[in-house]
Amino acid sequence: MPVIPSPVDEIELRYDVSGSGPALVLLHGSVLSRAIWRGLGYLEPLSAEHTVVRVDLRGHGMSGAPHEASAFTQQTFVADLLAVLDAAGIARAALLGYSLGARVALSTALSHSERVTHLISLGGSASAQRGVVDSVFFPGVIEAVREGGMEAFCAGQGLGPEVVSRHARATRTAFLAADPLAVAALLEATDRTAAVPDEVLAGSAVPALWMAGTEDHPRFEQSRQAAALMAEAEFVPLPGRDHGATLFPPDEVLEHVLPFLR
Repeated sequence: MPVIPSPVDEIELRYDVSGSGPALVLLHGSVLSRAIWRGLGYLEPLSAEHTVVRVDLRGHGMSGAPHEASAFTQQTFVADLLAVLDAAGIARAALLGYSLGARVALSTALSHSERVTHLISLGGSASAQRGVVDSVFFPGVIEAVREGGMEAFCAGQGLGPEVVSRHARATRTAFLAADPLAVAALLEATDRTAAVPDEVLAGSAVPALWMAGTEDHPRFEQSRQAAALMAEAEFVPLPGRDHGATLFPPDEVLEHVLPFLR
């Protein structure tokens, strides 16, 4: 697996490349990793038509995990992503992101539109993120992780040792592998993320597809609002899905994503 230093602080960034065709970068959500795209059934159909780059964002997976909130700004995530594109020899790519990854994709498309062919936001937002981590995870999540580590993070979401379903146990295992100090720093930085001004969204000419579950509040409303502001965007609701269920099952998502990218 390729590894490169971040141009910002030399944190190790890891990614992999598969498939062939127009470049497509997959960006996971908070406390996840690039592994979700294979595990949830996205990698095979997407790599059949695209050169797919899966990135472990800083603080996640096998990439380096800083412990300071200042290391998790949107500007830093964008710089990391551009460095990965450069290292992979990719001049322009479509960006598909979920949750945190969707915000990184949006930030990149808005600040470096010359590098982005398409933007796909799954459960994303352009709004200020103050208080959002408490609604997406559970109230007091940052302090819970600082004081009780990833076991407390799991417990707050009903993912204690007693879970029995295959999906729940896999999710719990993935969460427990994360660095709690890095997770706390990431969530603190997320809570400070400012809104993208309406005029900046309106000025974007990057073709965009926004998707969110109808039970994913406030991301559903925020995604719909952002899509309405962008000149070349469409919004597709995912009936009955909350934030955690945005990506699975994949068929309903892919039936919109694949034609959009063609």
